[in-house]
Amino acid sequence: MAKGPMTKERVPTVPAGKPASRWKVPAKAGRATAWLVGALVVAINIPFLHYYVLRRPVSTVTSIPDSDDFADPSTIAKHYNTTGGLWRVVGGELMSPGVKNNPLWLRASLPADVAVEFDVRSTSQAGDIKCEIFGDGMDHASGYVLIHGGWNNQLSVIARLDEHGASLASLYTLARQRGSSDLVQSGVFRPEQRMRVEASPYPVQPGRSYHWRIERKGGRLSWSIDGALFMEFTDPFPLVGPGHDRFGFSSWNSDLYFDNLRIVPL
Repeated sequence: MAKGPMTKERVPTVPAGKPASRWKVPAKAGRATAWLVGALVVAINIPFLHYYVLRRPVSTVTSIPDSDDFADPSTIAKHYNTTGGLWRVVGGELMSPGVKNNPLWLRASLPADVAVEFDVRSTSQAGDIKCEIFGDGMDHASGYVLIHGGWNNQLSVIARLDEHGASLASLYTLARQRGSSDLVQSGVFRPEQRMRVEASPYPVQPGRSYHWRIERKGGRLSWSIDGALFMEFTDPFPLVGPGHDRFGFSSWNSDLYFDNLRIVPL
């Protein structure tokens, strides 16, 4: 049987006169390089440092009772603060041009028992009228969020700390599974609970002006539209005190127009 040529494994060779190089431990970075790397790390993390360390509560500039008819375009700069969105006064109304949950917070501390009233309209078929109350004056969903015709005009909610939280109905179901109808005693509802009360009554009509009234007395938060009770929620652990004492207008994707704000203690 014929045999093919024999093959040999090629072994790398070092050219004559050139010794094989050996791996060397890299030299330590100098002080200048270390400072440069440290500066870059700090720069990259500035947004997080600002959020968690450097922020301070926004000071108050007005007191309750308070009212605003938005006749003065400078009222936003004088009496409110926001972290984003092109909030502006247009034709004597406060315009919220789809600010993606960047509320315009009134720089006033709310009493625990209070009534907040205002007029509002949406120009969108999606509805989605919203405001925040008893928040911290800086962060979305730091208190209660009230949404009329959210999720493409399909659902309205009173949300506690999270507009996408568990529904109150599901919390009651869980409590019953634990053998109790009491949310607190069953351990289902805790002080830090993120949840929402849901309703799906009449949707927002584009262009129609609605009159909202929000009241809190004790733990009971009630919300009326055009003089009729719309939704209510009794919180076993009311959000009160510093960090839960501000009111803010808001919006998601719809252009909203607010007017005739009035806040009085109860």
